[in-house]
Amino acid sequence: MKAVVFYEHGDPSVLRLEDVPTPKPGPGEALVAVKAAAINHLDLWVRRGGPAFAKLPKPHVGGSDAAGVVAELGPGVSGPAAGTRVAVDPGISTAEDEWTRRGEDSVSPGYRILGESLWGGCAEYLLVPASNLYPIPDSLSFEQAAAAGLVFLTAWRMLIHRVNLRPAETVAIVGAGGGVNSAAVQIAKLAGATVYAITSTPQKMEQARALGADEVINYRTEDWSKRLYQLTGKRGVDVVVDNVGQATLAASVRALARGGRLVLVGNTSGHEAQLDTRYLFSKQISLIGSTMGSHQDYHAVLDLIVAGRLRPIVDSVLPLAETRAAHERLERGEQFGKIVLLP
Repeated sequence: MKAVVFYEHGDPSVLRLEDVPTPKPGPGEALVAVKAAAINHLDLWVRRGGPAFAKLPKPHVGGSDAAGVVAELGPGVSGPAAGTRVAVDPGISTAEDEWTRRGEDSVSPGYRILGESLWGGCAEYLLVPASNLYPIPDSLSFEQAAAAGLVFLTAWRMLIHRVNLRPAETVAIVGAGGGVNSAAVQIAKLAGATVYAITSTPQKMEQARALGADEVINYRTEDWSKRLYQLTGKRGVDVVVDNVGQATLAASVRALARGGRLVLVGNTSGHEAQLDTRYLFSKQISLIGSTMGSHQDYHAVLDLIVAGRLRPIVDSVLPLAETRAAHERLERGEQFGKIVLLP
C-alpha cells in the first residue's frame, strides 16, 4: 500500500510517499480502506520530534483522522461488516483500568492516539480495533467524516465534560480558525453560550461569524483581552478556550470573569509560559486541562454531526502525494478548519 512515512524527525521535507506492507487484521481488529484522512497540529509535533517522540519506531505514518470502507475483519470480529462506510475514533484504549471502567479513556496511561504513537491514516489502509469504527450514512462524505474526528472529540470533551458549559454563559475561543476551535464555536453555540471568537484575518472573522460566533476580534489589530473586557461590560467571560499556550496564556487569564474557567487543550506557540498567580486566587479562576475523549464522547458528537446539528469544516482537500504541502499550510496557519488528504 502507499503511505506517507518519515524515517527521521525534521521539517516537511522528511515526509515520503512510499510502498509499505499492507497490515493484516488480527483478533478484534479491522482493516479500513482509507478514503479520506485529515491532519492536525499533532502531526506537526510528531514529525518535528522532541523528547516525547525520541523512541518512536521508524518508519512512522502520521494522521489521527480517517474515514473509509471496512476492507477486512480479523478473526472473531462480527462487525461492522466488510463494505461498511465508517469513520475512525482516533483514540485507542490499550488496557482496561480504573479510568476506562469509568468511561474516562483519555485519562488512562494506556490511551494511545492514531498518528502519534501508532501508525495513522495517511495511507491507503489503516489497521484499528473494530470497536473504534463508527458506521456513517451516505449523507456524510468521507472528507467530512475525516475532518470531524480528533477536533470534535476534543472540543466536545473539554466544553461539555471538563468545563461543564451551561446555557447563557460566555465563552472566548482563542484562535478560532483551528480545527478544534472551529468545532468549539459550534458546540458552544449548541450549548446555548454566547461566543467570542478571536482570530487573525478578515476572512477568518467572517468564517467564524458564519459558524455562529456572536462577536469576532482580530488579535492582529487590537488587544483582544481588553476588547473582551469592554464587550462584557468589564465583567470578563466565564470560559476561555486556549490551545495556543505560551503566547496567549496571560491574556486568557486576564480575560476571565471572577469564578471563570480556563481550559487548555494545546500549546501551538510553546509549552512554557509565565502566569501571574494573583489572578488565579483573587478571581478564583479554575485552570483545567483537557485532551481527546472517550469512545462515548466520540459517538455522542458524531451522532450530532450525522443529525446535521454540527458541521465539520473542511479547509482544503489535497491528494496524499501532497502531504508536505498540507503540513506547510498548517504550519503557516493559513487554514480555517481541517486539511483533508485523499489516498
